[in-house]
Amino acid sequence: MSVLIKGGRVVTAVDDTVADVFVDGERISLIGESLDVAADRVVDASGKLVLPGAIDPHTHLDMPFGGTTTIDDFTSGHAAAARGGTTTHVDFCIQQPGTSFGDSLAMWHAKREGKALIDNGFHIAVTDLKEGGTLEELATLPDRGITSYKLFMAYKGALMVDDETLFRTMEVAAETGALVMVHAENGDAIDVLVKKALAAGNTDPVWHARTRPPETEGEATNRAIQLARVAGCPLYVVHVSCKESVDPIMRARELGWDVWGETCTQYFLVDESFLERPDFEGAKFVYTPPPRAKPNQDVLWNAVRTDVLSAISTDHCAFLWDGQKTIGRDDFSKIPNGGPGIEDRLRLIHHFGVSDGRITLNRMVELLATNPAKLFGLYPRKGTIAVGADADLVIFDPEKPYTITAAAQQSRTDYNLYEGTEVVGDVETVLLRGNVIVDGGEVVAEPGSGQFVKRARFGEQLRANVSAG
Repeated sequence: MSVLIKGGRVVTAVDDTVADVFVDGERISLIGESLDVAADRVVDASGKLVLPGAIDPHTHLDMPFGGTTTIDDFTSGHAAAARGGTTTHVDFCIQQPGTSFGDSLAMWHAKREGKALIDNGFHIAVTDLKEGGTLEELATLPDRGITSYKLFMAYKGALMVDDETLFRTMEVAAETGALVMVHAENGDAIDVLVKKALAAGNTDPVWHARTRPPETEGEATNRAIQLARVAGCPLYVVHVSCKESVDPIMRARELGWDVWGETCTQYFLVDESFLERPDFEGAKFVYTPPPRAKPNQDVLWNAVRTDVLSAISTDHCAFLWDGQKTIGRDDFSKIPNGGPGIEDRLRLIHHFGVSDGRITLNRMVELLATNPAKLFGLYPRKGTIAVGADADLVIFDPEKPYTITAAAQQSRTDYNLYEGTEVVGDVETVLLRGNVIVDGGEVVAEPGSGQFVKRARFGEQLRANVSAG
């Protein structure tokens, strides 16, 4: 099928111009003014933004955690992503204890098979190098298109690894051209603080934040940066939430080190006070790192504006409030950690970032599409609008009012972090490799239409694509 998108404001990380975009098959064929070509479908994009499909580098679909499993699978999660203008994501394959990396990947591929609506890749989360995967097997994964290794420095007794495992993985990454990702919190200190809080009878959701102070995030971030420097590997710090974590990343980037960081939509808009909502409603905002004191929001906006932080993800990890979050009604440490958000990222960052003057349109595209594509081996196939690139395109109406509600969302969860938030700007049409998957705001993609995407290694060419500061 061929599609001609006429007269839209085409915005990439570096360009902003009114033009036509012609799609023939799965790729972009022509970009120019008043293109004179025949097409199976013509879309009038006058007054609309034409953006590259957004890429979410941090999601958890159909993931077991905390005695339950995230509520969105690869169909509902992808429907939510598509409705929000995300055409590709990279999900976390969690190595199961005692299981090889290959077996864990096979398990995650089975989760997406026949269900995927959009394209996706996988990160591998390293949890067990003693009775499960080996360093030798880990080194082979980039040949299979798995070019990022994730390690948890928190969740003691579950996902957390020790510094030896972290460092040995970093050494393998340095040798294989992989990017190391860390969940940076001091899990040992947090474990002590949680036990003390519970012993004192402090069980409410707000204690999730009070037992994970920002210093524990800052310490772990700095530790990971220093270890990565010794190992000689590139480092990506996920879901940065506070000044204590921003500062060591800023110092490393000023020194020209191979260190990048992301934050998530929720950290701009939700603060610690949300955890104090009555009737256990604060549990809706239990995710990790926790919501921080409100002044951190300005710190994060400045960090993404100045490229101290290089991407905005969602960490979409959706549970039901009633029936899953309520597992921890009498013990905050048992509340499944995670929140929804994959559907709302573009409209929220456009409204509160671009429209409110905090970042430019070009920078929004860079944070939501281009940088994730470059950092995770998808560029230039994805993350931009260029001849020869995949025709992953979003037609976005910057003037359309939209009220965010759980009732209107595609996710299967029973709440929304941003319930009742009014924004101006919404997704109208989405193309995935030239196929219309959202039409007039309605998801029309069929399960099985999304592809698994093998990603390139984090080599010297890719490092040059993303500035070091």
